[in-house]
Amino acid sequence: MTHVIPVILCGGAGSRLWPASREDFPKQLLAFGNGRSLFQSTLARVLGNGFGRPIVIVGDEYRFLVSEQLAALGVEADIVLEPMRRDSCAAAVVAADLAAVRDPDAVVALLAADHVISDTKSFLSHLDMAAPAACSGYLVAFGIQPRSPATGYGYIQPGPMLNDAPPLRRIAAFVEKPDRGTADRLVRENCLWNSGNFLFGAEALLGEAEYLAPSVAGPARAAVRQARKDLDFIRLDAGAFAEAEPISIDYSIMERTERAAVLPSTFDWLDLGSWEAVWEIAGKDENRNVAAGDAIFADARDCYVSSPNTLTVVLGLEDVIVVNTRDATLVASKSHAEQVKSVVERLKQMGRGEAVVHLRSYRPWGDYEPIDRGGRYQVKRITVKPGGKLSLQSHRHRAEHWVVVSGSALVTVDGTTERLCENESAYIPVGSVHRLENPDDTPLQLIEVQCGDYLGEDDIVRYDDIYNRAEKTNVRNGSSTNESE
Repeated sequence: MTHVIPVILCGGAGSRLWPASREDFPKQLLAFGNGRSLFQSTLARVLGNGFGRPIVIVGDEYRFLVSEQLAALGVEADIVLEPMRRDSCAAAVVAADLAAVRDPDAVVALLAADHVISDTKSFLSHLDMAAPAACSGYLVAFGIQPRSPATGYGYIQPGPMLNDAPPLRRIAAFVEKPDRGTADRLVRENCLWNSGNFLFGAEALLGEAEYLAPSVAGPARAAVRQARKDLDFIRLDAGAFAEAEPISIDYSIMERTERAAVLPSTFDWLDLGSWEAVWEIAGKDENRNVAAGDAIFADARDCYVSSPNTLTVVLGLEDVIVVNTRDATLVASKSHAEQVKSVVERLKQMGRGEAVVHLRSYRPWGDYEPIDRGGRYQVKRITVKPGGKLSLQSHRHRAEHWVVVSGSALVTVDGTTERLCENESAYIPVGSVHRLENPDDTPLQLIEVQCGDYLGEDDIVRYDDIYNRAEKTNVRNGSSTNESE
């Protein structure tokens, strides 16, 4: 596998795992049990001998989160920023184009960032089996031997064996997520789960995309040609990429190409697409209950509780999911786990912020979390990571008071800079140009009290930002601003 370039698709909102997963911090960036996020675990499987420098394709809003998680693994990668969502075909074309520039003979492993594969050795052996076919021009899908007639997965109907690349088979048909009766029949007919992971030659994929999906290939390749560097990121051209048809690689290419093949695969695979799936992979007690956090079960069976912040007690229930966060709690039967997405859509229609954002907001310099709020005040807990530096900014409607809890801070107010240590404070008057930064190698924690007639996150006039965050418009007064703080 000397030419294999791993490409990790790190998009999607993961709304079926709400309230833990939300659009501002989706499931692929969360950890479910082993300390690593799903994205980090996916990446770790394809590092080392036989693999080239990874390519990570991610939405612009997650760029700093992905960069931090790569750094935590000590891994360098090409981070490609999608200006908007255009589904997996556009991402595959972008990845193949970048890989072909690096090596015309490159083989691309296109991998979803939110899948669980517990046996890396088996997974890599399947890549080895598929590699000769990919090098010969086939676009290889990995079909998983079903463990049950699941309705949450798509299926692949395998066709005849490939004479020049056994044990791979041609693909007779793709089947969308079926109802229970259809799923029973598909399993009896030896159909496979469609894992959504692929292996193909970069040039082969580009050729098929140009022929079968020109409405995707042309704009996506133009977006690569017109891409620009932004810090450590590759930013695709927004105008060109917007022209790409939003469609999956399955619909646009794999269902139509003469080169499609499937490798019947036996490695342990799970698409972590629902809370029932999370329960399935977790360690269980004698009554098949799972506690992630502080939970007690009494006369309960087959339940899952995630409660990292408060004690949750489940009494006399079976097959129940309870997910408790600081600002939202989900209680559902496992049989309704797939319907969480529709609840999130309802919350969005109601204008509920809990559908999209967490209380804790992450920024490239650290994070902040609201503690209390009243008519003319708001209190936040702010953490600035070592070396982190907020933008040079001012506010038109609020003053701020900062109290250092731990660490030390460099505080600049109207051109004057002072160093604050624990238990020391600073006052930022309305309209003052100010900046906060952490000069040390330990995290800085402080409490911020805001006072004023408007406390919205968009009340920021930005003068300098080391993270090159894109500007937005202040909805209150039209001034130039961008991502808060």
